[in-house]
Amino acid sequence: MTDALTVFVRARFAEELEKARYAGDVVTKQPDRFGVEPEDAAKHARFTAATAEVRLALLEDTVVPFLGTAGPAGRNAEYQLRLLAAPYIEHRDYPHDQEPAGRPDSSA
Repeated sequence: MTDALTVFVRARFAEELEKARYAGDVVTKQPDRFGVEPEDAAKHARFTAATAEVRLALLEDTVVPFLGTAGPAGRNAEYQLRLLAAPYIEHRDYPHDQEPAGRPDSSA
C-alpha cells in the first residue's frame, strides 16, 4: 500500500505546486482583476507556492526515506504518509484497494 500511496501523494503534491505557481502568476499579473493590491497578490503567490514546496519536501525528505524500515521510524513514516494522504481519500485515484492481504489497516 505504501508504494502506491507514495506515488499518489507525490502526484497530488506536484499538482498542487503546479497549480499554485500558475495561479500566483495569473494573480500577480492581473491583481486588479481579482480586487487585490499588487503587494498582497505577490505575498499570497509566494506563500501558496512555498506551502506546496514544503509539503513536497516533507514527503520526500522526512517520510519516503523511512518507509519500509523496521521499528518506530518505519511505523511513524507510514503513519505520516497516511496523514498526508487523508485529505485526498475521496479522490478518484486514491489507492484504496491496494492494501496488502492479511495485513490489518494500521490507520485505525
